[in-house]
Amino acid sequence: MEMLQNYNINLDVKYDHSELIDIPEVVKNCKEKWFNQTLTKVNNSVVRIGIVEGEFHWHKHENDDEFFFVLEGQLLIDLEDKTIELGPKQGTTISKGVNHRPRAPIKTVMLMVETAAIAPTGD
Repeated sequence: MEMLQNYNINLDVKYDHSELIDIPEVVKNCKEKWFNQTLTKVNNSVVRIGIVEGEFHWHKHENDDEFFFVLEGQLLIDLEDKTIELGPKQGTTISKGVNHRPRAPIKTVMLMVETAAIAPTGD
């Protein structure tokens, strides 16, 4: 699987409260292999969409847990001792301080919930 170094990670909040978030429209307009957009802020957390294919690098978040939920496709999350495989309508939480690497063998659409202060590329 190809390792991608040119991630398109957008930390700006795209949608205000009470504004419609149309996921199929966001997916339709995405032309990149590794796209991440903050959709909305909920208290001190954010909801992000990831439209990905390929590999992210190994990283960890020292102070923040990270939740992944797959809408379509397949997401593999490598940990040091195992791989978590997520399909549509499946999710998992990666605890703070855990080294991990997300991979998508096919185009995958996922939602992520994490604190607004998190650095998506790791600490």
